Amino acid sequence: MPTYEYSCLKCAHHFEVSRSIKDAPLLVCPKELCPQQRWGKGKVKRGVGGGTGLIFKGTGFYITDYRSDKYKEAAKKDAAASTASSTPATPAATPAPAASPKTDNKPPAK
Repeated sequence: MPTYEYSCLKCAHHFEVSRSIKDAPLLVCPKELCPQQRWGKGKVKRGVGGGTGLIFKGTGFYITDYRSDKYKEAAKKDAAASTASSTPATPAATPAPAASPKTDNKPPAK
């Protein structure tokens, strides 16, 4: 269900309501959403909302699921070409740790 934004012209209250597309738009500020102590039955105006976009819930919805076969073949060729052209990396020589000075654990002389 889409979410619509409304603003009351009487109390300037802004609110959002989830409604079916088939439902008629609201004409009066709903009593349960009105911030005034005494419900004023103010007229509402539907605003322009940014929306949330398309949300897929559940497993199996990935951006790469519905790629074309041409795209998949080109991606495989690129991956094969990049692994064939790269040279095996040689491990860098790590310097030996510097010798630390030897310390005596003897208590200081009195």
